[in-house]
Amino acid sequence: MLEYLVDPDARTLAQLIVAFANSAGGTIIVGLDEHGRLDPSAGDDLEPVLQRAIGFCEPRFGEGDAPRLFYEETAQGQFATIVVRPLPYRMSIEGREVYLRSGRSNMRVPAEEMDRVPPAHVSFEDSIVAGATLDDLDDAVIEEYRQNRIRRGPRGESFTRSELLRDAGAIDVGGRPTATGILLFGRNPQQFFPQVGAVIVRFRGNSLREAARGAERYSKRVEVAGPLPRLVEAAWQALFDEIHGSSVTNGLTREERYEYPLEAVREAVVNAVCHRDYALTGQRIEIHLFDGHMEITSPGRLPGHITLDNILDEHYSRNPRLVRGLYYWGYIEELGQGIDIIVDAMRREHHPAPEFREGARSFTVVLRNEIDRIELEFGEDLNPRQIEALSYLRENERISNREYRQLCPDVTAETLRLDLRDLIDKGILLQVGSKRGTYYVLK
Repeated sequence: MLEYLVDPDARTLAQLIVAFANSAGGTIIVGLDEHGRLDPSAGDDLEPVLQRAIGFCEPRFGEGDAPRLFYEETAQGQFATIVVRPLPYRMSIEGREVYLRSGRSNMRVPAEEMDRVPPAHVSFEDSIVAGATLDDLDDAVIEEYRQNRIRRGPRGESFTRSELLRDAGAIDVGGRPTATGILLFGRNPQQFFPQVGAVIVRFRGNSLREAARGAERYSKRVEVAGPLPRLVEAAWQALFDEIHGSSVTNGLTREERYEYPLEAVREAVVNAVCHRDYALTGQRIEIHLFDGHMEITSPGRLPGHITLDNILDEHYSRNPRLVRGLYYWGYIEELGQGIDIIVDAMRREHHPAPEFREGARSFTVVLRNEIDRIELEFGEDLNPRQIEALSYLRENERISNREYRQLCPDVTAETLRLDLRDLIDKGILLQVGSKRGTYYVLK
């Protein structure tokens, strides 16, 4: 749900917050009208107005439930967005006025009907899918899930079909398919949820703007769909075909080299499928591959109390049933560890740390391919340690023996010394100083 306001007062804002919180949530855009006309000054001093509006709301918002304010920059100026989450308790203005969202209006609930307003929000996962029947669930996909469920834990083997689906949250007590059921086991989830799917595009250049200047904006475009386990596999296969690099010799063996760590890419895809906001329509998962990086964008902001500042330390699942289902399927190794796995995989293979971005209605993971860029500049005959040293020098003016040992703590000092000597012999590094004062710079 969207509402555009130019210069709201606290009371008007409070009514809208209450209506959104008691319904399906929504986004309030301040300073931009629905025709795209911008009033750059409209969002000024919005923070105190928002705090006064929150002060009108009762009961007090729980931890992580309060509306969140963001500012968006455009070429014409700045506007603000306020994101309101659906809440599992009834919200009112000063305990007297209860509002619901009906179309584009806030509908006040009469006092005699206030007790009829449901005190809890039914999650998207548990919502009944209008028009869906048990025939819309794929028996083959359900049986595949059962077999994987048995391998992951007890009880799956003894479940009847109905018990298995109830345990997964795929049907309600009356046997009607839920959104979870259609997403995990549906024959054609896109019939009910057109937003389910992913688009994978290989662009030419390092940005959409750069790609737009070329004769051909992209070299490959793939669309994938299906129930979530099929979606994960199809997206992964399409990406695997794109990021496969070359074979390199390491001693007596040959190793396959990829643009990005496979574990990081796969985990980023699973994360996007698990945690996107499926209630948002009109937007699929988008995976963009550029010359030097890739971006995995999923619809929906960060859930719950998660922010860009605490994303590495805190865990919260928007879609716990979908996460649990894909865990039993085997697509998730450790619950709540997806971001950590991506970070660790990038670090182990000497790539820059992943970047995380949050937009007005989306979350993006950016993976950068430092190895290809370094090899393109300095040649391919480099080992992973040398690539990490050169990556370090990209961001720092020099590197010492001590700093190199900190980058590669499990490698002997003699091996690291030979690495640096090899880079000097190749004409890549220049040694400065001697003994303990020695350091190295790019030549």
